[in-house]
Amino acid sequence: MHAALDEGLTFFDNAWDYHDGGSEEVMGKALAMDGKRQQCFLMTKNCARDAKGTRKHLEDSLRRLRTDHLDLWQFHEINYDNDPDWVVERGALKEALKAQKEGKVRYIGFTGHKEPHIHLKMLAKYDWDTVQMPINVCDYFYRSFAHLVLPEAVRRGIAPIGMKSLGGGSDHKGRLPTEKVCTVEEALTYSLSRPIASLVSGIDSMEVLKQNLAIARNFKPYDEQALSKLLARVRDVAGDGRHERFKSTQFFDGTYHRIQHGLTEKDVTGA
Repeated sequence: MHAALDEGLTFFDNAWDYHDGGSEEVMGKALAMDGKRQQCFLMTKNCARDAKGTRKHLEDSLRRLRTDHLDLWQFHEINYDNDPDWVVERGALKEALKAQKEGKVRYIGFTGHKEPHIHLKMLAKYDWDTVQMPINVCDYFYRSFAHLVLPEAVRRGIAPIGMKSLGGGSDHKGRLPTEKVCTVEEALTYSLSRPIASLVSGIDSMEVLKQNLAIARNFKPYDEQALSKLLARVRDVAGDGRHERFKSTQFFDGTYHRIQHGLTEKDVTGA
């Protein structure tokens, strides 16, 4: 994390529920050293949908991250059709706006990886500062956030944040490079070529940090010819969603949110 900041990578992603709060604790320890917090645009996520839970998640995150404010706080995993309604009706948004007035939160947004129409429903609820969504080369052909949500965010001046540029997966390599759909550089270049404000990219080692920094520093947006060539290559394996199963299954939804919506392990696995 210190190396990332020293190299100019300053947008840090986290969430209240990652590793049961462990991710925030580790990041908070790192940012507490040598004034690093002041170098960082710090984002974490709220998993609650009600006012009381929202306040608890905020105070937990501030304590773990060892800071008095968050630069960006996003409602996490707006993946279920009733999530946008719950955020408003159960008081979470009102509490978040209260925290913003208190100076504990600078900007407010939301994330999700399931369905573009759920994002559009959430966008209709409030004039958010940010919206985080899957932006990858397969998304172009399957339940596309790039086609349906990104233009609306840009039109309204809401900062789009890309994620799952490598198609998701259990490690930093992601499904797209692992399944030889495209290379890491092609995947990141595609996402960075979209009109996004920032791209959340998984980094779990110094090797990957150096790799991603090199790709970013050498970045040149795809022109029409290069983009068409890449899209033609991936089209046959993109349209059925095999590489974006986070959109069509609940296997990739966080445990907290599954429980929040009354789902058991049997509901998710069918076992």
